[in-house]
Amino acid sequence: MSTSSGIVSGGILGAIPPVVESLGCLETRSVALGIEAADHMCKAAEVDLMIAMPTCPGKYLIAVSGQVAAVRASVEAGKEPAGDSLVDFTVIPSVHPQVVPAMTAVSDPDITGAVGIIETFSMCASVKAADEAVKSAEVHLVEIRLGRGLAGKGFVVLTGHVASVRAALTAAVTSLQEEALLIATTVIPSPHPALMEKIL
Repeated sequence: MSTSSGIVSGGILGAIPPVVESLGCLETRSVALGIEAADHMCKAAEVDLMIAMPTCPGKYLIAVSGQVAAVRASVEAGKEPAGDSLVDFTVIPSVHPQVVPAMTAVSDPDITGAVGIIETFSMCASVKAADEAVKSAEVHLVEIRLGRGLAGKGFVVLTGHVASVRAALTAAVTSLQEEALLIATTVIPSPHPALMEKIL
């Protein structure tokens, strides 16, 4: 069993998170059952526990990384103890290198051109949407905000040329259609500098 060199218990231990092969996320409505699910996930397979933290409003988010088969087994193991408190889960087999830094607020994007925003009902859905967006178009992830101060929602901020941002948001929306977890998206073609300062 390995442990993360990046993030544990909601705190960032290193300035630069590890590059990961695949990423799995699971969120619950219960903090207690979320902690139990995290324990099962770590024991079930050889994964790194990257995130294990309570979020608003009393939810719990877990993220693990490792080889695809191990991450899948880990997430499956977490679903049973989560029980009826399970909100959402996702496994991303080949996660884009921009995703983990954006999740952990250590990304350093080149803010040029338009800004796109994706808002979702679950935190897992935001991670999935961000990965799909950045894989589908030439954009840079600014942040993936997960849960805290958001009543359990998540949102993604990305930047790039207007056409690329629109294409990225279209791909993200398509990836979330089956789960019906999308709240809203928007594209701001020329954001005001004062807005960008607050977003960053």
